[in-house]
Amino acid sequence: MKDILEEIVAHKRVEVAQQKAVVPAQALYSKVDAELLNGGRTPLSMRNALATSSTGIIAEFKRKSPSKGWINQEAEVDKVVAAYEQNGASAISILTDEQFFGGQMRFITRVRESVGIPILRKDFIIDEYQLYQARLIGADAVLLIAACLTPDLCRSLAAKAHELGLETLLEVHSESELAYVGDNVDMVGVNNRNLGTFHTDVQNSFRLAELLPHDKLLVSESGISNPDTLKVLRQSGFRGFLIGETFMKTSDPGQSLNDFISQL
Repeated sequence: MKDILEEIVAHKRVEVAQQKAVVPAQALYSKVDAELLNGGRTPLSMRNALATSSTGIIAEFKRKSPSKGWINQEAEVDKVVAAYEQNGASAISILTDEQFFGGQMRFITRVRESVGIPILRKDFIIDEYQLYQARLIGADAVLLIAACLTPDLCRSLAAKAHELGLETLLEVHSESELAYVGDNVDMVGVNNRNLGTFHTDVQNSFRLAELLPHDKLLVSESGISNPDTLKVLRQSGFRGFLIGETFMKTSDPGQSLNDFISQL
């Protein structure tokens, strides 16, 4: 079976190189550093938002996936994200990968000023250049995926994210990836979807629950479509729940979130 993650990461390396050709790394870094020195926007804490929330739902804006194609091609980020916040989301996840997920970095820029809850830049981050991008477009946190990083690179990226004022959500899928957890990881997410095959099994969160570090806020990602599943995950120690397709496949994602929360 074709490994989708390998294809995504290979394309991401080309994509980042092309972005650097347009906006050289030093130019981007200097712009962000100047913003930080001038007391730019203080990012919101996604960890705190989830820890203090009664639901912990990270509502995701995702228009497309590699396994299912377009989920909601016409969805407008402004309307969906506003509806998510209005209907009780604790945080927002926005896909910025264009090739495989139909996302764009400008989606975050477009909603940043109007949204009062934390925004996660969800992408396949393999280079610190992407962390500076995340800071510049207004993200509060970034996703680091163990499956596409070495432990050393993961630790380096997490440390750089903290230097830039960004929180980190480390995504793991297996017991072997728990070694990636380090000091600069704020949240640990268990992806119930295998990124190689895109097979989804929410039992993966339950399997890893007892092995996860108790000093990190725990997030369960993907495959959560039933409020009862969220309740049981919460009893197992999870405080964040990343849900996208369940809402995005409907004509009104915000109302779908409202309906979901009303059953909790």
